[in-house]
Amino acid sequence: MRIRVIGAGVAGLTAALELAERGAMVEVIDRGPHLGAAACSWYAGGMLAPWCERESADPVVAELGHRAIDWWLRRFPGTARKGTLVVAQPRDVGDLAHFARRTERFDWVDGARIAEIEPDLKGRFHKGLFFADEAHLDPRSALTALAARLTELGVSLRFGAEAPIGDNSVDRIIDCRGFAAQGNLPDLRGVKGEMLLVRTREIFLQRPVRLLHPRIPLYIVPRANGLFMIGATMIENSDRGRVTVRSAVELLNGAYSVHPAFGEAEIIEFGADVRPAFPDNLPAIRESGRTISFNGLYRHGFLLAPAFATWVADAVFHP
Repeated sequence: MRIRVIGAGVAGLTAALELAERGAMVEVIDRGPHLGAAACSWYAGGMLAPWCERESADPVVAELGHRAIDWWLRRFPGTARKGTLVVAQPRDVGDLAHFARRTERFDWVDGARIAEIEPDLKGRFHKGLFFADEAHLDPRSALTALAARLTELGVSLRFGAEAPIGDNSVDRIIDCRGFAAQGNLPDLRGVKGEMLLVRTREIFLQRPVRLLHPRIPLYIVPRANGLFMIGATMIENSDRGRVTVRSAVELLNGAYSVHPAFGEAEIIEFGADVRPAFPDNLPAIRESGRTISFNGLYRHGFLLAPAFATWVADAVFHP
């Protein structure tokens, strides 16, 4: 079975790995000049938080998303299963109760317990929710690891190339182009996400921290070497690569409210990209002839890609 996967984001690489592990001859082609250059997943938060996501997502996100934690633990050693801490300022404690009503598999924690979970937040928050079973990873390291594993399995990865959808030289084509596939998927829309990378040695966090706020809910995800990814925004447009001043200010202010040490952090990178989404904000697998389209991961790329990649492989081997 000869398979061509178009797109080397999290959708394409997870699908390619599932196929290669089952014995298919796979090649991956991506229009970007190098890994991550054309993939919105390069700017993802990397939170594997299926139960937190119940707050605003369809229940199927939690039902399928919890499988992703074991999938990533088996394939990427950098996956950390240390939970998620959700906090709010005293004036916003009602938002915690609302969040709790819409989620599951958490414990209420007080200030003393928050200090045990994250010592550097001691005295800063008096109530929170701890989702102990959740996990996180560094998306860029994870994508690099998947690419390396594919190379070990004999998969060819070509960058800076355009692949024709109607090519007859392969048995099946898996189209994982994300928002670039909008011409073939008219109901696909773009949702821009903006992020900030900062570095500081003044604060240490072991796990993602979500700050609930009426205007801009925020998450901070720790990475290696003092790096933190700060994200929050979801903007209904397809303006790729541009961070607005308003978003930058709100991300910085939100991080500062979690801990003042972020006020002295070094800004490493501002980034933005367009997430592909269908009207119901859920991914879809669609078949047309020899082509299988896998798209619409929205803001749940690393959480939902493993389950859908498995279904893509099933569709190839058991049509």
